[in-house]
Order: sequence, then structure tokens, then C-alpha cells
Amino acid sequence: MRTRHGAQSPRTAARKASAAALAAAALLFSLTACGLGGTDEPDRKGSDPAPAGSSSEQSGAKDGATGTTGETGETGAPGDGGDQAPLATIKGSNGFEVTYASAKRDSGGYLTLTGAIRNTSGKSQFAPTQWSGQETEVKQTGPSLAGMTLVDKAGKKRYYVLRDTDGNPLTTTGLSTMQPGQSLDFFAQYPAPPAATTSVEVLLPLMPTATIGLS
Repeated sequence: MRTRHGAQSPRTAARKASAAALAAAALLFSLTACGLGGTDEPDRKGSDPAPAGSSSEQSGAKDGATGTTGETGETGAPGDGGDQAPLATIKGSNGFEVTYASAKRDSGGYLTLTGAIRNTSGKSQFAPTQWSGQETEVKQTGPSLAGMTLVDKAGKKRYYVLRDTDGNPLTTTGLSTMQPGQSLDFFAQYPAPPAATTSVEVLLPLMPTATIGLS
């Protein structure tokens, strides 16, 4: 009996067909799995936190820049304290003019008086030594406005310029020779009078008394 090598038995052909079908099914499953993995990617990213430099952070930075601009724009705007009328202006016979600009209380229990001194004479002159007061300790700090006091007539109290721990007056010091027409800004700090006190008298030696309102 002779066997044909080129022919296949029905059983062998069926096995090969079955193997081919399994391979095709496996390939189709693999391609489908890859496709599902790609559609899941957007959902995963949506649950992640925003990376550095995201639009939310950039929006915050932009808002901050806008706030800074607003603050800068408000500085020096019309209607600031510089535009307010002075509380009082007095002229002495010694050629000095004193303008009291503001007298404001603060939360620490102090009152700060500000203003300017101007030499209205036609010559150079030095600030009077009486403006420094009579206390020996204060005189050691040099020419100042430590002799300027506030009087609460209703409360019957006099307020002196405050001193620091070294005895230095909390006021403008180092007053020097003033040229004709020259102006010098000054400040002085006092204990704040009671809230019920709305005005006080300012006494500066050799100058007329001025009555000013408090804020």
C-alpha cells in the first residue's frame, strides 16, 4: 500500500482549522483590549489634581497683580490727609509761623500732632531755646519741641511730650538755623486725652495759643 505525502486526512484538517480559529479569536481580543485602554485615559486624567502652573494658579496670580495695581492707584489719591485744611495757623512776633496740620489718636493710646514751622522773617534765625523745655534730661538731646504742651481745659489736664526709655522726647529734634522762607515739618506724641475731649489748646513757648480739634 502506498501513502500520499501531499494529502491530509480529514482529522488533521479539522485540527488545523480549529487552531486557526483560536488564533484569530485571540488576535481580535488583543485588539479590543488595546482599544478599551485608550478610551479610559480621559477619565483618569479628569480625576488627577491640577499640575503646577495650571490655569487656576495662573488666575490667582493674575488677580494678585490686579490687587497690587489697585493699591498703587490709591496711593496719593486726591482727598488724602495732605489735601485737608490745617487745624490752625499762628504767627509769632519773632518771625516764626506755626501750622498745626493734624492731631490724631491711635489704638495704642497716643495722640500724634503734626505740622510745620516756617521762618517768615527776612533773615536767618535759630529756633528759640524755650521750645526745648526746661527739663535738664531733655535739653541733653539738643534743640527740640519738647516744650510744646497740650491743655485740656474741660478736663483740667496738661499733657507733655512723651519720653522714650532713654529720656529722649518723642518729637522732632535737632532743630537748626532756618533760612528766610524755609519750612520744617514736625511731629510730637502725647498721651491721648479721653475720647470725650474733642479739642485742646496747644502751648508753644513764645508763640500764641492755638485751639485745635482732635480726631
